[in-house]
Amino acid sequence: MKKSVTVRVPATSANCGPGFDSLGLALTLYNEFTFTISDEKFGFTLEVEGEGRDSFHASGRNMAFASFLSIWNRITNHKRIGIDMHMRNQVPKSRGLGSSSTAIVAGVTAASILSGANLTQDEILQETNRLEGHPDNVAPAIYGGFTISFQENGVAHTLRTVPKMPLQFIAVVPDFQLSTHMAREAIPKEIAHPDAVFNASRTALLTAALLENRPELLQYALEDKLHQPYRAKLIPGLTEVFAAGKKAGAYQCIISGSGSTLLAYASPEVDGNGIGKAMVDAFAACGQNAVYHILQLNTKGTEILHTEL
Repeated sequence: MKKSVTVRVPATSANCGPGFDSLGLALTLYNEFTFTISDEKFGFTLEVEGEGRDSFHASGRNMAFASFLSIWNRITNHKRIGIDMHMRNQVPKSRGLGSSSTAIVAGVTAASILSGANLTQDEILQETNRLEGHPDNVAPAIYGGFTISFQENGVAHTLRTVPKMPLQFIAVVPDFQLSTHMAREAIPKEIAHPDAVFNASRTALLTAALLENRPELLQYALEDKLHQPYRAKLIPGLTEVFAAGKKAGAYQCIISGSGSTLLAYASPEVDGNGIGKAMVDAFAACGQNAVYHILQLNTKGTEILHTEL
């Protein structure tokens, strides 16, 4: 007997400037996963379309397979099955837009449905947080919108909201990957007290500015001293690209997640193509190829597009 489910998971941008490992938002760029299981054969097969199609492999190390099996094996007591997976990718891999989180969320969600467990969103959050290690990317991928997440005694909690402020996001993706491990290694183990105060004030200001529709505050609210100054050296041309984006009309520019994508926050009334082109040109002047995507806030989170049970 065969069963299948198709899950669509949005890209995410974590940190949102000052909210290191706590703030995140979902974007209108997607990875789509179809899982088909069968008890008539065993093993994995994988077909990939789009972004990174040559860099994913059918093995237990694949995040989508591994996440699926972590739930399936526990719920079904290791019932043996074959898994065929089809991925249709828009989210670039290792670029700070939550590609790995889409795989983890998709795998857990698919296993929940195909096993009959039908986990709630909060249960999916706990499972994905256990696998990812922090909730700032998986939370917006699950719930959509803008999320504020924290952990208490290993339990993840998320407040999800939709800002009153209308925004467009210009994601500028350079032609090189940046591993999360390398980006985290660049950050010092300790920071000065004034820098902690700086980020606490900016994180609070950003949340209030988004909820109260105060766009004039974003130039300050998106500033950061915890991670961006240290990761800047990993993204050649960052200073020039930020400056170009702001000159072209963006409120402010940030590193999306751990990078290498740079994300401009802008009014929907501003020319997003002009911002994207200016930032791409600034990268080119520094010897880096890049592309840009004009995106909006995704408010739906993970969606089940099709099931066959």
